[in-house]
Amino acid sequence: MSVRAQIADVSVRFAAPRQAVFDYLSDPANRPAWQSSLRSVDALKAPGAQPGDIGSSWADVTVVPWVRPRLEVTECLRGRRWEEIGGWHAVDAHLALMFTDTTDAGTEVRAVARLTVPTIVAPVLPIVRVLTPPALRSDLRRAAELVGR
Repeated sequence: MSVRAQIADVSVRFAAPRQAVFDYLSDPANRPAWQSSLRSVDALKAPGAQPGDIGSSWADVTVVPWVRPRLEVTECLRGRRWEEIGGWHAVDAHLALMFTDTTDAGTEVRAVARLTVPTIVAPVLPIVRVLTPPALRSDLRRAAELVGR
């Protein structure tokens, strides 16, 4: 048995047009530059026209040597919504990014993260719910800095 829980729902404003923000965040090759838990991505397969299209898959090479989840893009609505699911042993993580224009020609990115864990691990979810939002917000702020250059 497993438990699925939302662990984060954060929004970050980017000072760049929506399509530029979408293109940057949806390309897995860019992730190590802005995601603090990653060293690199490995075995990137992009069956669509661009990396980050539906069906794109890769392995995250994380800062924790034995944690190396496999990820796959499950939804890609260019400029509007992008989703991935990652699996590592009995744990699945789902991330959805939603993109909206702001009144000043920028973009707001909303990120919703969910985690599915075995029931025996569920008691740690309250801690994960506290730690994940600030980490995800920080990563997205870093991406906003990079896109804004």
